[in-house]
Amino acid sequence: MTTKAKPVESMNFEDALEELENIIRNLETGKTSLEQSIESYERGISLKTHCETKLREARMKIEKITVGPNGTLSTEPLDQ
Repeated sequence: MTTKAKPVESMNFEDALEELENIIRNLETGKTSLEQSIESYERGISLKTHCETKLREARMKIEKITVGPNGTLSTEPLDQ
C-alpha cells in the first residue's frame, strides 16, 4: 500500500473493489509487516464499506418494468 493512497470517498466502485482485492491478496501472503498489515486492514474496511454503500445506492436506482392491463409499459421501484 502506498502512503499517497487515493481517498476512498472519491473512488468509483470498480477501483475500490480492485484495491480491496489487492489488499486481501497481500494480507493472505503474510509477507507484510504487522504495522503494514494493520494499515492495510483498516484501509480494507473503509473500501468494503464504500463498496457496500455504492451497491446499496445502485440497488435503490434499479426499477422494474411492468405491463399494465391495457398493455402500457411503466416502471416502479424494485421491491427490496
